[in-house]
Amino acid sequence: MKQNILSGSHRRPLMGEINIVPLVDVVMVLLIVFMVTAPLFSHGIDMTLPRTQSNTINPKKQFILTLAADRVVYLNDEVIPSDQLRKRLLPLKGQSVYLQADQLVSYGEVMTIIDIMKQVGIDRLGLVTDRPTEITEQ
Repeated sequence: MKQNILSGSHRRPLMGEINIVPLVDVVMVLLIVFMVTAPLFSHGIDMTLPRTQSNTINPKKQFILTLAADRVVYLNDEVIPSDQLRKRLLPLKGQSVYLQADQLVSYGEVMTIIDIMKQVGIDRLGLVTDRPTEITEQ
């Protein structure tokens, strides 16, 4: 037997269902908020790469070693202290590693990093550059 609720002079049956429309509305609003704000929280390392005409490397999900203008070394966006660089590169022996260095970093500092990479057994090394905005025909 259904229970009835007395409201004023009318009797209506109790509703045994949950109205999920407001819940769906709130979830959709939260989803939209997260979709809009998520790209704002992902940022890379701020650097200026040297420009070359023959840039053929487009690193996707490889190991990227970055030497920033402030001389901080990163391995895939993770800061690597200079005293731990050799230890952190050891597991990458035999892997392809891409090196990107800010154009303000001296050639000697880049060669020091390359030397450490060679010493730990990283033989497949790629140098990452940017294409110039205007390519001239030769």
